[in-house]
Amino acid sequence: MTATSVDLPPGVDDRGEPLRAIEDRVLWLSSAIIDHANRVRPNPSGLKVGGHQASSASMVSIMTSLWFEQLRPADRVSVKPHASPVLHAINYLLGQLDESSLTTLREFGGLQAYPSRTKDPDPVDYSTGSVGIGATAPIWAALARRYVEGHFGTGETGGRQYSLLGDAELDEGACWEAVLDPMVAELGEVVWIVDLNRQSLDRVVPNIGASRLQGMFAAAGWQVLSVKYGRRLEALFGRPDGDRLRARLDAMPNPEYQRLLRCGPGELRARLAGSGPDGAAVRRLLDGVADDELHAAVRNLGGHDHQALADAFARIDDTRPTVIFAYTIKGYGLATEGHPQNHSALLNAEQLRSLAARVGADPDRPWLRFPAGSREDRLCAQVADRLARDPVSLSPPPAMPTDLGHLPTGLATTQAALGRTLLDLNRAAPDVGARIVTVSPDVSSSTNLGGWVNKVGVWSHAERDDWFADDAETILHWRERPTGRHVELGIAETNLVGAIGELGATWSRWGQPLLPIGVLYDPFVERALEPWSFGIYAGGQSILVGTPAGVTLAPEGGAHQSIKTPSIGLEQPGCVSYEPAFALEAEWTLLAALAQLGRPGGQSAYLRLSTRSVDQALAAVPSDPAARERRRRNVVAGGYLLRRHDRPAVTLCAMGALITETLAAADRLAALGFGADVVCVTSPDLLFRALQARRGLGDAAEWILEVVFPADRAVPMVTVLDGHPHTLAFLAGVNRVPAAHLGVTGFGQSGDLGDVYRYHHLDVDSIVGVALDLVD
Repeated sequence: MTATSVDLPPGVDDRGEPLRAIEDRVLWLSSAIIDHANRVRPNPSGLKVGGHQASSASMVSIMTSLWFEQLRPADRVSVKPHASPVLHAINYLLGQLDESSLTTLREFGGLQAYPSRTKDPDPVDYSTGSVGIGATAPIWAALARRYVEGHFGTGETGGRQYSLLGDAELDEGACWEAVLDPMVAELGEVVWIVDLNRQSLDRVVPNIGASRLQGMFAAAGWQVLSVKYGRRLEALFGRPDGDRLRARLDAMPNPEYQRLLRCGPGELRARLAGSGPDGAAVRRLLDGVADDELHAAVRNLGGHDHQALADAFARIDDTRPTVIFAYTIKGYGLATEGHPQNHSALLNAEQLRSLAARVGADPDRPWLRFPAGSREDRLCAQVADRLARDPVSLSPPPAMPTDLGHLPTGLATTQAALGRTLLDLNRAAPDVGARIVTVSPDVSSSTNLGGWVNKVGVWSHAERDDWFADDAETILHWRERPTGRHVELGIAETNLVGAIGELGATWSRWGQPLLPIGVLYDPFVERALEPWSFGIYAGGQSILVGTPAGVTLAPEGGAHQSIKTPSIGLEQPGCVSYEPAFALEAEWTLLAALAQLGRPGGQSAYLRLSTRSVDQALAAVPSDPAARERRRRNVVAGGYLLRRHDRPAVTLCAMGALITETLAAADRLAALGFGADVVCVTSPDLLFRALQARRGLGDAAEWILEVVFPADRAVPMVTVLDGHPHTLAFLAGVNRVPAAHLGVTGFGQSGDLGDVYRYHHLDVDSIVGVALDLVD
């Protein structure tokens, strides 16, 4: 039989299309960017620079098709971390990245290792790099855009939210927590494109389970599309015995298919036919295909075929989320394609020159654009013009009150103060209240948000019936409507912080600042920490409230008693942390934190609150307005001297709910003849920044150290908190005094408050004892 070419539909000779030429140039540029960083740029330290040519190559066809044929200005795209060079290559061809930046991948101040919205010099819609978190960000951005559009307007019409993610990224639980949230099933603008190259870092994954993954998405209400084969393979399938070839490829294990890509013509034919009952039929079919055509056809998966991708995009149903499984080859078009260990492999110099020759690039002038006036150049210019976005016009956040003028009395908790402050702020400054959006993972009623929720309502895409509105025994009214200002998610802390991160980025995306507050149980801050931290890195500004906190939640036992969160707050970049002791401090610190949101140079905040009732008279808030304002300034700066002794022998520094035991210990020490100053620490974070600045290691304000820890009152120190003691241990270094540090260093257990405090040496006896050891 005479070998023939694989017939394609008329007018679609891939290699001659401008789009295919652009794809080739993107492949070259992305590979050359990585090559320059690793082989050309000097590397005095000798440390591996890295980069992922193979992972980039598998995404080139998809991203070329998406950018040059599908995207509109209102669309946003999250690009998988290892494909960042592809994004930079496309931005360069569209005139949005200067040539000088192409040589700076992973260089200090240059192109980041992974797409960064805040650090890269070219347009990046979403920071990625934390696997699973970048993929889900467009879901929460879709929610945030709808929220802003319904309350203030975005100035944009529609727009899809795309996520380009690797198939191994679907191993991350964060993906499925987001996919399964009931609210997500209504977000029709969300489109995920899975780069199904069936390889992970170490290997070809033997059973990627695409059908199982597709079923999971479908069960969550998503539209599921599959782009498995390209037109060349489909043309082969249409020939006599082509159905046998399709069945053979469909049933072929992933590693066996990948092995085909490493074979010469004869071995390829033999392996592709296989030894099964259809082997003879497949061989007959392949006898009619030329070697070069067979080489191209076996690689012609749907994720590398522009028409197959375009057909999939045309079938998107905008009434529900969509996932497109695009079959690809890791390293497509490179010498390393299909190799099981190609994840971090680099082309050698000979392979790079071979690639340049195949795609029409010049390795000696690697950054050449297309000739002016060429079809490719005109297409790039047309796409750049089509995707141009208007500059964001920022609406300034409303002026924030610093003090609502109240004086809490009697017994109160800082957790309850949160809900009261929100209601009071909404009355006192309605323009501020209109910008506040609270989010909780099914814990609104147990974190004192009930009054706020009753007042402002629950946000939803559409108004829903409140079937308990006429039930007199229903205290929490669940009125769901597009004008609501509380977002209720399922019990998934990752979703909570993903949502507040994107709600906290609306000022920079659409010019409309929101003031998002996420509330969750403090023991689960650690579960939420990594995605929240990444959201801060990506430019989101939000407040995370952890409550109730610590072993003070005595009856709940060790499973619900947070230990490390105070030090986490101190250590988190881009965030100020507070742990107020009194209700008024909770108000002041919340207002100070809100004032930092929704603006250039702003920052997030973490507030750690408690359900312990504390006598508010212990706060001794000055009645004089000037003295009260001085107290407020000290509270929001990190701490204040709550009790001053004429001749102190020791300084007791307490944070949060343990202020009660600390003041009682000071009274007992005074009775024993040892006067004690009592410092109420509200933010070890800010105090540490001040200390670093004093040592020339930062630019924070230092004045608070002189106010709280004046050198002329330097005496031995005891620090006390409901958390790990190292959080406050640095305070002894302010004036270099002897110190003892009390806190929680082991898992707790259930009990009443006195038993639990004694168990962890947080009781009055323990404070008095360690103080006497220092001074007696």
